Amino acid sequence: MKATHPGARVLLGVLVACIAFEVMVFLYGESPREMLSLLYEGTWGSVYGVGQVLYKATPLFITALAVDFGLRAGLFNIGTEGQLSIASLAVAVAGSHLGMMPGALGIVLLFAVAVVSGALYAALPALLKVRFGAHEVISTIMMNRVADGLVGLALGAGLALPGTVQTTPLAPQLTLTKLEAWVPGLSGSSVSTAVFVAALVGVVYWVVVSRSRFGREVTFVGWNPVACAHERIPVARRTVQALLLSGAIAGLASSATVLGAKGYFEQGLGAGAGFSGLAVALIAKRNIPSMIFVALLFGTLQQGGLFINGHVPKEAMEVLFAVVIVAVALSDSPSVLALLTRRRARAGAPS
Repeated sequence: MKATHPGARVLLGVLVACIAFEVMVFLYGESPREMLSLLYEGTWGSVYGVGQVLYKATPLFITALAVDFGLRAGLFNIGTEGQLSIASLAVAVAGSHLGMMPGALGIVLLFAVAVVSGALYAALPALLKVRFGAHEVISTIMMNRVADGLVGLALGAGLALPGTVQTTPLAPQLTLTKLEAWVPGLSGSSVSTAVFVAALVGVVYWVVVSRSRFGREVTFVGWNPVACAHERIPVARRTVQALLLSGAIAGLASSATVLGAKGYFEQGLGAGAGFSGLAVALIAKRNIPSMIFVALLFGTLQQGGLFINGHVPKEAMEVLFAVVIVAVALSDSPSVLALLTRRRARAGAPS
């Protein structure tokens, strides 16, 4: 039975989010119309709000690409949260030791650090998968918890400034330019040229998965590894490479947080981006334009939750995330699709 089109899935998510938001606001005793107006004002209704939405959506889009690449190989990488956390710490620590290195060269080196550290942190689940058949869901979840402990231990062991949980700030030339330098209305916003980095990552990703032999082989392995083995495609190697590359892409999400917004790493920076990116990838279902729109939707809910926090708890937006995910999942449920198909058939039947 044909699955829901990615574009229809995104529109469904927007519709469900709007309905759930109105109901939730009403239950809190507020006016749905006023809260929706306030939500719009704090997001797409102002230049600053747009900047904040873009900032929050950028790491979600990048981590969604990371999850998506794993899914293409038949791998469910739930470890993007930990991979991003380790890469963020590595970038901040490496950057603090680069001193007065020229900006362009230093930023390229920090991108390399992000890619390598994210990939290395995905290496153990990859090896466990091909060597012992360990399911990547279990191993990557485990590595998320290990990352939490490692980051806290490293900060407490001296990587953080005394009396804080943040690393030494990077030199100004080693950070990405904030867009407020070009657009005065974005003053105070955290959005930076990381949005262009994300766009470039998206383009390169599309070229790799759709135009390269490596990308096609990874996809074939995800479809049928047994057939690929008969065709002499190195299944184990492609599996390891796919999970390593997935971790590498997740590490690049640190460009929005460490290099773009803060200029340093602190405990909790970027927390939740990996799990939210996982939801973005599952909703968009291998459709990059849909990933962009879903990331923007989630970014809107995150920023809007902060803006209306005085009326409705911002934690309520996390409930909206869950509602959207459940609604989209149900739209692809075979039983729901069968029900809708029967209804369409009855509607089109002659009376």
